[in-house]
Amino acid sequence: MAKPVRDHTPHLPYACPVTPADLSRTVLGAVRRAVEEGALQAPVPERITVERPRPGGRGDYATNVALRLAGPAGRRPRDVAEAIRARITGSPGIARVEITGPGFLNFTLGADPAAGLVRAIGEEGRQYGHGGALRGVRVRFAPAGELRARVITDTVVRLLEAQGATAAVEPDGGERITALPAPDEAVFERAGRDAALWALLRPAAHDQPLPVGALLVQKEPNALFRVRYAHSRSRALLRAADRLGIAASYQGAAGALCGADGGSLAALLAALADHPAVLESAARLRAPDRLARHLEATADALLGFQHTALPVGDEKPSAAHRSRLALAEAAGTVLAGGLALLGISAPEHL
Repeated sequence: MAKPVRDHTPHLPYACPVTPADLSRTVLGAVRRAVEEGALQAPVPERITVERPRPGGRGDYATNVALRLAGPAGRRPRDVAEAIRARITGSPGIARVEITGPGFLNFTLGADPAAGLVRAIGEEGRQYGHGGALRGVRVRFAPAGELRARVITDTVVRLLEAQGATAAVEPDGGERITALPAPDEAVFERAGRDAALWALLRPAAHDQPLPVGALLVQKEPNALFRVRYAHSRSRALLRAADRLGIAASYQGAAGALCGADGGSLAALLAALADHPAVLESAARLRAPDRLARHLEATADALLGFQHTALPVGDEKPSAAHRSRLALAEAAGTVLAGGLALLGISAPEHL
């Protein structure tokens, strides 16, 4: 599968944990900007050392660069530190920059965005994103006569129940879902359950259903194929890892995910983080198409990311591979859970 082309990369605080080398480059860049902007008159050092704070220090890392530059700059170390701090604050992956003691710069890193996602999805499984946002809400749908309206109604019932609501189709129900009708009432017999459901649910209710012929072609342009294929790839990666003796386990070590494709990684983390909000929105708005579109985005990101999950050639298995496998496994779980809410199967092999 070719990697998907994206119009943009979703914004996240930072796709990978920040390393000391990352911090060193960031501080060096801040010193260079301070000199170029005239806020600091001192030679720019070739390299800057970033270390763990000494006893009594703060944050995750610290540097004494301001003390080193104070003499050549003819300034107090804390003044030099402030000039540098002002040009670091807000950098990706850095939550806080503090000045301590005579002029040490101390850095507190932002949280690793992948760790919490992998943990939550591992604990909740296919119910990740289900919740109680609509607990106490009771919805009674009127029976729908037309096929597509019936399919959308049944799917919305599942979405509402996944958010804690009580929902059902009852003879005297007051809420009615309408949709542009399916042109082929025998679509399930002609195309099979999965393709028929995707054809009816993927477009918004006010749009025409998809032609089922294209959904039966097992190729990349078929979005249903990509979503189900991405799920099966996540499971294939785990099987291959098991043969290599590699267990999926998010390590949380600095740089564990940074060898992966940056755009696909950021897109995948954004998709997994957005999943609960998408499910709630799809339920509130009676819009299963929102979930279907979200599954497409998740699948495309996973297919772009999955190429770095396993060692290649003579590459040795590492914490990075275990972490990437854990993220791929989590993405597969989200795809399976989303497809289940749409009533579509998520095959282990495809």
